[in-house]
Amino acid sequence: MMSVSTYPGRTALLEKGWFSAYKWLLLRRITQIGILAIFLLGPWVGIWIVKGNLASSLTLDVLPLTDPYLLLQSFLAGHVLESTAVIGAIIVIAFYLLVGGRAYCSWVCPINIVTDTAGFLRDRLHLKGGTHFSRQVRYWILGMSLVLSVVTGTMAWELINPVSLVQRGIIFGMASTWFIVAAIFMFDLFISRQGWCGHLCPVGAFYSILGIPSSVRVSAVNRSNCDDCMDCFMVCPEKQVIRPALKGEADNIGPVIMSPNCTNCGRCIDVCAKEVFKFSLRFKNSNHVPMVGNKEVRS
Repeated sequence: MMSVSTYPGRTALLEKGWFSAYKWLLLRRITQIGILAIFLLGPWVGIWIVKGNLASSLTLDVLPLTDPYLLLQSFLAGHVLESTAVIGAIIVIAFYLLVGGRAYCSWVCPINIVTDTAGFLRDRLHLKGGTHFSRQVRYWILGMSLVLSVVTGTMAWELINPVSLVQRGIIFGMASTWFIVAAIFMFDLFISRQGWCGHLCPVGAFYSILGIPSSVRVSAVNRSNCDDCMDCFMVCPEKQVIRPALKGEADNIGPVIMSPNCTNCGRCIDVCAKEVFKFSLRFKNSNHVPMVGNKEVRS
């Protein structure tokens, strides 16, 4: 079992208090569960705030939202695109161009709850090792799903998309859906840490590409305060994105995490007792720190 001394965020919990040490995690769970609940209100109790699913929906019979990955598959499969679906995709693209494409993974996708739970238990059970997959595999799977859409004339990934299957499974009680969810959970728990979301899922790969120019970013704005406790690395689902921003000052690399694979989950902000990280904007990536007298001024 993981000892108290190595528990990530333990110091932040003691110094900042419970809410500040879990603030962004709580907001993410509220958002994820809330979004799923809104979709279920119609089938369960007849209150149709949103019709459809996370791939394609209509809110209040006015606002269309379409997963651009789904729309791209539909186009490649040779389907005629409806104007409502195209408008919905444009709205979604505009949103994620602002907040970061992979914010979908950490703030919307219900599978994230499953994989985060597996990661939590993996740490508590002190499970080590496992199969390593290159993080590039997800891009190959993304490419193959698009090629399959062309070859088969179907929205290939949507046929096995765990996100869609979970929603249908909750509504209709499909046993096969829960088998898939359990398989992803066991895969992340015993076979590969962050294996599904971090290495295999093509949805995350697609949204990482979409989010390349996004404005909202996590920034190690107070990186000079870092005491190398490694808590941020322990909780980050994409550990490779932290080091350039956190340790790149000597190489004149700015403090903003510019990698499109950052999920903007905010866990590094939560667990850091030194308050090194904050949400910021990509254009605030200057390595220059203004001086007043002989003191640095940091936000």
